[in-house]
Amino acid sequence: MTYGHLGRSGLKVSRIGLGTMNFGYTADEQTSRAIMDTAIDAGINFFDTADVYGGVQTPDMAKGYGISEEIIGRWLQRTGHRDRIVLATKVYQPMELGPNDRGLSAYHIRRACEASLRRLQTDHIDLYQMHHVDRSTPWEEIWQAMEQLVREGKISYVGSSNFAGWDIALAQSAASARHFMGLSSEQSLYNLTQRTVELELIPALRALGVGLLPYSPLSAGLLTGALEAATHGNAPAHPDVEARRSQLRAFEDLCREIGAKPTEVAIAWLLRNPVVSATIVGPRTVQELLEDLGAVSVALDDETVDKLDRIWPGPGEAPQAYSW
Repeated sequence: MTYGHLGRSGLKVSRIGLGTMNFGYTADEQTSRAIMDTAIDAGINFFDTADVYGGVQTPDMAKGYGISEEIIGRWLQRTGHRDRIVLATKVYQPMELGPNDRGLSAYHIRRACEASLRRLQTDHIDLYQMHHVDRSTPWEEIWQAMEQLVREGKISYVGSSNFAGWDIALAQSAASARHFMGLSSEQSLYNLTQRTVELELIPALRALGVGLLPYSPLSAGLLTGALEAATHGNAPAHPDVEARRSQLRAFEDLCREIGAKPTEVAIAWLLRNPVVSATIVGPRTVQELLEDLGAVSVALDDETVDKLDRIWPGPGEAPQAYSW
């Protein structure tokens, strides 16, 4: 395993982070424990979860589950590995049915943090992430709540998730005015097939020293060799295989040409970006995690990256991408 700084902070995280959205949902507790054991053995020190994880995730979900955090908490108590990991969770989504049981009000942030600490069976969260932006709550209120949690020793760093570039800029401007560090990381959807964040988010993160934590690096399995698997009937066809057939053929041919698996190439491409602190993988099985780990040993040269850009073109960076 290799390690890098979380944005401009002094904190070092494994370049591959363990995402636990499937824990308690598509991976039962026994499987989840085995995945965490394997992650620790492989040198992964960054574990990412959220209060809502443990079941199907939808934008309009009535309430979250808390199951993933509970599974991690029981594993931490059983193994005693708390001090070996950087533990990250999230706040924003509804956890109960009341009007204040969601969002980023100081009221909800405090209560949600206390609830996550109980489920995780720990006294502190290393990285507390805002799961989405809440434009109905002023940044002065949000940062005041986060500062209080830092003073109390309940959190160490603050991150965001699913923010736009201008949200990052507004957040950091408000934090700077309070002489507070603000954001250390932003977790966003980013992979070879989904490159929208390159337009404005990544330039903002680069300028402000905020580390990017891409999630869904394999595009929900599309970049794992889905075309070959569908062709040989080794797995149910991914729903996007037909629409992406020509790109997938070129991509999988390129992977064979350089002697690496599609999974490894997709993750290695993300890790090559200097703005990326760690890539979040979400394995459902130990075998999937082992396949993800191979990316650490894959080095992509400039020629290969150019070929990947031709297969999966990005949007460019603003404003040059659209102003001339």
